[in-house]
Amino acid sequence: MRWGAEMPQNMGASVRRALALAVLLAVAGCGTISGWFGASSPKVKPAELTAIQDKVRLTRLWEANVGPGRPYVFHPASDGQAIYAAGRDGRIVRLDPASGREQWRIEAGRALSGGVGAGAGLVLVGTAKGELLAYRAADGQPAWTAQLSGEILTPPVVAGGLVLARGNDGKVWALEAADGRRRWVYSRALPALTLREPSGMTADERAVYAGFPGGRLVALALTNGAPLWEATVALPRGTNELERITDVTGPLAVDARSVCAAAYQGRIACFDRSNGQNLWSRDLSATRGVAGDARLLYAIGQQDHVQAFDRSRGASPWKQDKLHGRQLGTPLPLAQGRYLAVADYQGYIHILDSDSGALIGRTATDGSPIPAPMLPSGNGLIAQTANGNLYAYALAATP
Repeated sequence: MRWGAEMPQNMGASVRRALALAVLLAVAGCGTISGWFGASSPKVKPAELTAIQDKVRLTRLWEANVGPGRPYVFHPASDGQAIYAAGRDGRIVRLDPASGREQWRIEAGRALSGGVGAGAGLVLVGTAKGELLAYRAADGQPAWTAQLSGEILTPPVVAGGLVLARGNDGKVWALEAADGRRRWVYSRALPALTLREPSGMTADERAVYAGFPGGRLVALALTNGAPLWEATVALPRGTNELERITDVTGPLAVDARSVCAAAYQGRIACFDRSNGQNLWSRDLSATRGVAGDARLLYAIGQQDHVQAFDRSRGASPWKQDKLHGRQLGTPLPLAQGRYLAVADYQGYIHILDSDSGALIGRTATDGSPIPAPMLPSGNGLIAQTANGNLYAYALAATP
């Protein structure tokens, strides 16, 4: 939620109380109106976990610690050579993907709010004051610092020799990876109320795709930031500002043909990458974005139901409701789309069969939420908990 917006005096008392609660939840660090990760208790009673027959096993390879992340959400990142991770207090580490051995560790000397991004020989993190900090991936030495506007919550993206970063003020910045000089800035006005949540952003060789409050998805030319097209994921609906929040948040899913996004209190939709034409859309309220493999898209809907959608037409082959209310994070497809991993507010990682949605595996971490999208790694994954622990797992079918 964006701070500083005053509540209209003609709002009903119940609406003003709801808005006040939303502000308190966001200040406390939950990151969403519904009070997901960081809230003292789930909004709805979570489903109790029952015994399942493990058909796949997650074997822990290693673990490491970078310090707690709350009230922010930190993503582990990889450049193909190493794993990079950071915590709120400013610790940044480079880890060997196979062993978890620490190759370097640095202290940023300031509190961090967003990251990690990696690419072009850089490791990138951001602060609540809009500082973008770049370090050399090889040795952790400072490369450059750039001052942006707005609290940085979304991990920076590297593409085409540029570092792409955004604050929570409606701006997308493109900086030269070599020295941090500004190439271009795209700015967009925001609604009166927004979610305090990382906003979807990804890039290819031609464009930057960014989701915005108000249900909009925009493609910007990588070279100069000019809008190539703009599409509507969802339209605001409702009688007050709280009900009209339709922010596009969480990761986007991009393949050779399409870019897909999901909006809170809105829809999931896919658009043609070349011109923004709507390919299909379905009603769905989501704050954890979308993930996809070659066949299917996955999203977490209301009440934490995991739902799959056919990538080309939008038909839904299954919905899994046995993790009801468990505050699930962004799904992660694994093993060329055979499996799907989702993590919950107690640090459990659940494995689903992507053909049927059936629960076929589970493992525990440290008991704290896993709010950030998990990172695929080899034949497994890497997860970072809110307590700052990183866990690397290998995935294998049971005999």
